[in-house]
Amino acid sequence: MFKPVSSKVSFPEVEKQILAFWKEESILQKTNEVRRDGPEFVLYDGPPTVNGNPGIHHVLSRIYKDVIPRYKTMKGYRVFRKAGWDTHGLPVELEIEKELKFTNKAQIEEYGIAKFNAKCRESVQKYLKKWEELTDRIGFWLDMEHPYITYHTGYVESCWWIIKQLWDRGLVYQGYRVTPHCPRCGTSLSSHEVALGYKDAEDPSIYVRFRLSRDVQNVETKALKELGWSVQSGSWEQEVPALLAWTTTPWTMTGNVALAVSPNETYVLAQAKSPQGTTERLIMAQALLDRALGSGNWEILAEFTGKDIAGLYYDRLYEPKPDFIPAGDKLPQHSRAMTADYVSVSDGTGIVHIAPAFGEEDFDLGKVAGLPMVQSVDLDGKMIPNGKAWDGKFVKKADPMILEDLEQRGILHHQEKIVHTYPFCWRCQTPLLYYAKPSWYIKTTAYKDEMVSGNRDINWYPDYIKEGRFGDWLEHNIDWGLSRERYWGTPLPIWRCGRDPGHMECIGGIQELKSKPGVAGIVEPVDPHRPFVDEITFDCAKCGGQMKRAPEVLDAWFDSGAMPLAQFHYPFEDKAEFETRFPGDYIAEAIDQTRGWFYTLHALSILLFGKPCFKNVVCLGHIVDAKGEKMSKSKGNVIDPWRIINNQGADALRWYMFTTSPAGNPKRLSVDQVNEAMRKVLSTVWNTYSFFVIYANIDQFDPVKAKRPATTDELDRWIISELNQLINEVDKAYTNYDPTEAGRKIEEFVDYLSNWYVRRNRRRFWKGENDTDKLSAYFALYDCLVTLSKLMAPLTPFLSEELYQNLVKAVDPHAPESVHLCDFPVADLSKIDEKLEADTRLVMKVCSIGRAARSKAGIKVRQPVARVIVRTRAKSEQESLRCLAAQVLEELNVKALEFAEPDADLTGQSCYCTIEDGGCVVAVPTEIPADLIEEGIARELTHRIQSMRKEAGFEIADYIVTYYQAEHSLQKAIESQSAYIKQETLSKELLNQPPAEGVFSQKAKIEGREVTLGVKRVGG
Repeated sequence: MFKPVSSKVSFPEVEKQILAFWKEESILQKTNEVRRDGPEFVLYDGPPTVNGNPGIHHVLSRIYKDVIPRYKTMKGYRVFRKAGWDTHGLPVELEIEKELKFTNKAQIEEYGIAKFNAKCRESVQKYLKKWEELTDRIGFWLDMEHPYITYHTGYVESCWWIIKQLWDRGLVYQGYRVTPHCPRCGTSLSSHEVALGYKDAEDPSIYVRFRLSRDVQNVETKALKELGWSVQSGSWEQEVPALLAWTTTPWTMTGNVALAVSPNETYVLAQAKSPQGTTERLIMAQALLDRALGSGNWEILAEFTGKDIAGLYYDRLYEPKPDFIPAGDKLPQHSRAMTADYVSVSDGTGIVHIAPAFGEEDFDLGKVAGLPMVQSVDLDGKMIPNGKAWDGKFVKKADPMILEDLEQRGILHHQEKIVHTYPFCWRCQTPLLYYAKPSWYIKTTAYKDEMVSGNRDINWYPDYIKEGRFGDWLEHNIDWGLSRERYWGTPLPIWRCGRDPGHMECIGGIQELKSKPGVAGIVEPVDPHRPFVDEITFDCAKCGGQMKRAPEVLDAWFDSGAMPLAQFHYPFEDKAEFETRFPGDYIAEAIDQTRGWFYTLHALSILLFGKPCFKNVVCLGHIVDAKGEKMSKSKGNVIDPWRIINNQGADALRWYMFTTSPAGNPKRLSVDQVNEAMRKVLSTVWNTYSFFVIYANIDQFDPVKAKRPATTDELDRWIISELNQLINEVDKAYTNYDPTEAGRKIEEFVDYLSNWYVRRNRRRFWKGENDTDKLSAYFALYDCLVTLSKLMAPLTPFLSEELYQNLVKAVDPHAPESVHLCDFPVADLSKIDEKLEADTRLVMKVCSIGRAARSKAGIKVRQPVARVIVRTRAKSEQESLRCLAAQVLEELNVKALEFAEPDADLTGQSCYCTIEDGGCVVAVPTEIPADLIEEGIARELTHRIQSMRKEAGFEIADYIVTYYQAEHSLQKAIESQSAYIKQETLSKELLNQPPAEGVFSQKAKIEGREVTLGVKRVGG
């Protein structure tokens, strides 16, 4: 006997019971015991940053990491699935800063780095428990008892070893370059971090006059004479012209040292009406005159190329203090125009202002041209005092003050607003500044070709990411900005001599550090974090000076990219374990990780080992709300995953996320959509399961002891054929890392099973005798449910376990302990009948059209009609329908099936209602004979009695006595159809009398006529 199953179910409660079973029986641990002799399949768990509670988007990536390993286990693989937690970096620090109400780094240092980092450690430990709880509850099977955690000493030491390998090969260097800098966080960001934070922003769009100098005695340029300079008099003969430049960052004007023009573009001297109502002479690109000055507001006086005007002197807008100019550079008397190939004439004026301290291209141009650098902004993003109104202001707040100053001095030509894409810190949402400063880099550009080549060996799902988003990122790779001027992270393992900063050493491990001459400051056990590691010094091998650690920490993305090695504490421990599990077989994360974790994994692996570290990657689209908008707290459209898990269940959420759209597409999510997915599939499976158990228990069907009969019934052969076809399709989908396709194929089969096979076969299960026909139906439905439990196991592990435990383990003690310890089903090709499948689907289509025709005619489904006329697309389809005519007749509740010739016109026939779909036409009569009307009444009455049986709490197999009282026309119909009514309702008697006292009774209307009904259990 199977455990009784109610049609009413709470999936969350079922899942809690299954979770308890898995834990009590150590099912996860047993998967590797069962598969110990199988090949290994290695999952690399991309470590989530545990700086807060996990969100709904984290569920998506975690279930995708789970589904393939579950499938591989059932295919005979021993799966390595070590949990990982990313615990370093800015996200964690910002959480603590918020808690302590800190707004800058100075407050952290005043508070104490040791205390601050201790709080960071406590924070991640607290959130880690939340992550473990969610991971467990959604059925993501991971080894969380032996995780890798990035703040652990062994993990940090492996990161040091990696840096040492790169250092020894000359791939780590410190460069004075312009880096994307977050003034709020006080640190640089890598290019892949910058890529995560772009958004639209409104900024000033300003056009500024740079007046040519009155002293151009030493200028040699072809344009000078045409611009109005007299060599004889050594002065300007007319009003001094101005170079008109454009920018969206007014604050950078305080660091201007040059202007750049395109060498071969056409520039003009134009006489123009100024916005202030005067006439002036301006130099700019010809192609942009209308856009910058307005149509009809200018006249060309002379034309030049960019080369012709290179070398012109202009008056600087602002004179910096001497200490604004680092590295001993000196500012020349005049600033000048120069050519640069990157200048375009697509926007602005074709003249770009150059501030080497605030732009990468500006910086590079300055190095080539020998330009000085003016650093007028500090690392907090505030204007360094220079006796101006904006002294000490954040750059964006300084903009309007600078504009006011330029306008008062007649330098601002005009200003507008522009909405453009601008980089923001992806963690704190502060606008980034491009800022020249020293940073540490990994020379990834030296291995660009190898990274591009290695990518060809990776299987990407979806495949367009390979050459698209990821491939493009590799093609345009720049050196990896590795260092962060922060606190809670893996310390950069580079020590520098205090006597000669050019003497540097990179340390590759703790023992190496301990072995250094004159080492001091080591406290056991060694904590490799700041500030403790900062106190460790040793003697310089070159000059005897004291070596102190460079203060920076590593980019937290480095930690995550190091996980293939560091999770094993390689090379200090478990070298063989690493080598057998490298490269990994599978990773999965969201699409933004193409420039994050996917990139850092790939870059480090290529640099260290010359090959990729992962073979297969599923790249996931983002989750958005039901309207397609990004979820955010400010919009109030964020969905707490626990809300769905506690109400609909983890399986419902998993199923929806797997099947709503392919992996790489955005996924719209709402509670209602998850509910619909649960109702459509999971509840349908459950109801089918409940139906089977109820009748199997009534008939004491035992799939182990019963002798399986030969399958001859058309519906049985059809559903078993569909089942074996399904096994092939689902197996192929999982193999292709496509759980979406697997789920959709299962969903289609579930619909066939419930809404066609079970519905068409109810009478076979209801009938009293336990004959071969009923046994065949039981075995067919049983096989479908058990196989479904295995096919769905990777997608919906809880529901699958419930079905398996009751349908298999409860009756067969020798069966595997869990569905997740079973082998994946193998299709029996001999049972696939593609013609029967096609014929049955044709029947379904005809019946669907026929039901639509009945509905159009206003004829209820329970009302029999005399005939149905079908016009098919070909004669062969007629033959198929004739073979399965019984299904059409019963489904459409008609007495006869007739066929029209393929060219017959059925639409014009009177007394028929006709529907056409895809070349197939079905017509049903609208006139119904009296005897069929009586039969329809009997069916309505039967349906009403069946509902009353359920409401009265009767069991399905209970026999009853039915009472009725009705007017004459209804009474006549009941009497003529009494045998049918008694058989369908298990009525021993059908009594035309008032219900006895205590009998469950109701009044109802059948075809508008009143009837009183009563039902009484026999013997009750």
